Amino acid sequence: MFHPLRVAEVRPLTDDSVTISFEVPEELRGTYRYAPGQHIAIRRQVGGAEIRRTYSLCDPAPAAEGPGPQRLRVGVRLVDDGEFSTYALKELATGDVLDVLTPAGRFVLEPRPGRFASVVGGSGITPVLSQIGTVLAREPEAVFCLVRSDRTAASMMFLEEVADLKDRWPDRFQLVPVLSREEQQAGLPSGRLDAGRLTALLPGLLPVAAVDGWYLCGPLGLVTSAERALRALGVPRSRVHQEIFHVDEVPAAAGKPVPGGATVRATLDGRGGSWPTVDGESVLETVLRNRPDAPYACKGGVCGTCRTKLVSGEVRMDRNFALEPEETEAGYVLACQSHPLTQVVEVDFDT
Repeated sequence: MFHPLRVAEVRPLTDDSVTISFEVPEELRGTYRYAPGQHIAIRRQVGGAEIRRTYSLCDPAPAAEGPGPQRLRVGVRLVDDGEFSTYALKELATGDVLDVLTPAGRFVLEPRPGRFASVVGGSGITPVLSQIGTVLAREPEAVFCLVRSDRTAASMMFLEEVADLKDRWPDRFQLVPVLSREEQQAGLPSGRLDAGRLTALLPGLLPVAAVDGWYLCGPLGLVTSAERALRALGVPRSRVHQEIFHVDEVPAAAGKPVPGGATVRATLDGRGGSWPTVDGESVLETVLRNRPDAPYACKGGVCGTCRTKLVSGEVRMDRNFALEPEETEAGYVLACQSHPLTQVVEVDFDT
């Protein structure tokens, strides 16, 4: 559910990024409790049209037994022709009010003993910053290795905050920065972190087989390269978790839509409904025409907010950069990317 939240602060991070902090009223703090790695969706009306964008929370997560967060803070990087990111960097000010969805997402690292590692690129540092800060503060038997890739030193988001984590836990936090377009005075040579380079690099940094969880976040190219490297190094798929921050357009998946349209049956918040599709629309679009409260954020197959269980029927899912293989095997789909291939498709958003 969305709630109007007041902007407490807009603070520059780099020339093309800021953090936005929202005040959380006392009566909503329990509602906005989040796990390390989760995100929020922000809604804004522009010219009569609704814009939703998803951003990861960057601060350590509040304790489960506490009252919940007093503030929510996200990092926003300017995107070419990005309607919300341009507004955030150039117009948004303290005191403004925006609609904010309650936290969601399954790219989560709950504090526990163990060895953890992350490969991130650009703004992909945002959810991982929350994960590192949370797990190291709450679990004394945890260690973390962060491999972060950025274009230049000046483009590194949360540079000081990551340095503070290194100063606070020098024996438990290993930081490996890599710049793709700028030479460093010390450390690794510059250049892209492709699969071959990561396959050669990672075993020299940490005992790969002993890592309990890998957390990959950033552009699709980097995440795919890191996943291939880990597979080549024999890391079990169950230990690899990923979240994509940017995806270029990709061709639609195979599968012809139902001639003459189909019927979508959906259960949402305990209520069911049945509606015909129109003009080859997605399952989410069909549901939204009749239930505007259906959950979604990016509509691009990236954030996973519209995840739903396919109860019966078949769909064509055009793209999926949010669901883990075990989720798709269990029958979950992204409603925004799913198009009916049978006369009747039934989904359950409550499962």
